[in-house]
Amino acid sequence: QVQLVESGGGLVQAGGSLRLSCAASGRTFSTYTMGWFRQAPGKEREFVAASTRNSGTTYYADSVKGRFTISRDNAKNTMFLQMNSLKPEDTAVYYCAASKAPRPSLLYEYAYWGQGTQVTVSS
Repeated sequence: QVQLVESGGGLVQAGGSLRLSCAASGRTFSTYTMGWFRQAPGKEREFVAASTRNSGTTYYADSVKGRFTISRDNAKNTMFLQMNSLKPEDTAVYYCAASKAPRPSLLYEYAYWGQGTQVTVSS
């Protein structure tokens, strides 16, 4: 069982930056692929970025590539999402999630989810 808690959301102007954090419980954090998803009003939840278990290889959705950076600190059971050059279309609730799959990007591949943190980007 893994419990996830996101933090760091807020209101920012377009072009600004935010850093999201995801704190995980448990002793096996490094054995999970950790991912970020987001859900805008009226839209489906979509994949943003992930960091694979063990090796920490990262991969991103095309819409955030070059602007967002995912990282993790296995010693502190924490994952981060640095978001730069934010756009109004990045406005959404951001969720962190954990998976035992090697390179998951689909919702059903993630077994554990946080409650989400709101990110609002004003134009």
